[in-house]
Amino acid sequence: MRVIQSICEMRHYRAGIANDKTIGFVATMGALHQGHLSLMKASLAENDYTIVSIFVNPTQFGANEDFGAYPRTLEADIALCERVGVSAIFAPSVDDMYEDDEVGFSAPKKMGYILEGFDRPTHFAGVLQIVLKLFCLIKPHRAYFGQKDAQQVLILQKMVRDLFLDIHIVPCPIQRDSDGLALSSRNIYLSASERQKALCIPRTIELVKKRILQGEREVATLREIALQSLQSEDITLFYAQFCNHKLESITHIVENESIFLIAAKVGQTRLLDNLWI
Repeated sequence: MRVIQSICEMRHYRAGIANDKTIGFVATMGALHQGHLSLMKASLAENDYTIVSIFVNPTQFGANEDFGAYPRTLEADIALCERVGVSAIFAPSVDDMYEDDEVGFSAPKKMGYILEGFDRPTHFAGVLQIVLKLFCLIKPHRAYFGQKDAQQVLILQKMVRDLFLDIHIVPCPIQRDSDGLALSSRNIYLSASERQKALCIPRTIELVKKRILQGEREVATLREIALQSLQSEDITLFYAQFCNHKLESITHIVENESIFLIAAKVGQTRLLDNLWI
C-alpha cells in the first residue's frame, strides 16, 4: 500500500495505473471506523484499485464548528487501510489542497441551503470544493459515500450530473453500532449518558420504518410519530423531515423516492441519521 502526501506524487501514481484498470475512491476525513471500512470493502469488491483520501477539510466547517478538535488518527487509519487491502492512501496537507484567493464554489440553491445547509450554510460549498478537487486528482471510476450523509450523497450525485463528470457515485448502506447508533467519527464526543439519550434517534428510525412496512404512507402521521419518539429524551432536534430525492418536502411516501432525515444535537455533538424508503 502506498501512502501519498503530495499532489505531485498522487498525479504520478495515478498516471501509472493502466487505462483498462478501474479505480474506486473513498473520501474520508480520517478517524476511520467500520462505516468507512464498509465503503472500502465495497470498492475493493468492484475495482482493480481502491484509493482512500484522509483529509480534514477546513472549508466544510463553519466558524463555530469543531475543525480544530476533529479527531485525527492518521497512524491508526493507515494501519486499518493496509489491513483491508487498500491500494493507496492520499493524505495531503491543507496548504497542498488550497491556494490563496481560490475559485469560489456554491451549493445548489434549492438543495444546498436546507436541512444541514440551513444551520451550516457554508458546509456543502466546502464539500463540493474538496470532492471535486479530489476527483480531478484521482480520476476514479466509482466513488463510495455512506447513506448516513444523505443530503451530501444527493448533492454529490447532482454535481456529477451537472458537471458531466464520468464518475459513478455509489451510495452505501448506513452502518450501525451494536446499540443501533449510526457510526460516525463524532460519536467519540458522546459521554455514556449522552449516548443513551442519542439512542432515541435510531429507535425513531425503526419506529417509522415499522409503520411504513405496516402500510402507513401519510407523512403527517409518520412525522407526528417521529416527533413524539424524539421528544422522549433531552436532545435538541434540528429537523425530522420527509423528502424526495430532490430534497423537496412530500406529503405521501413513494417507495424508492422518499427519505426520512433526522439531525439532532446531543450534548455538544450533532448527529445525523436517516431512512432511505
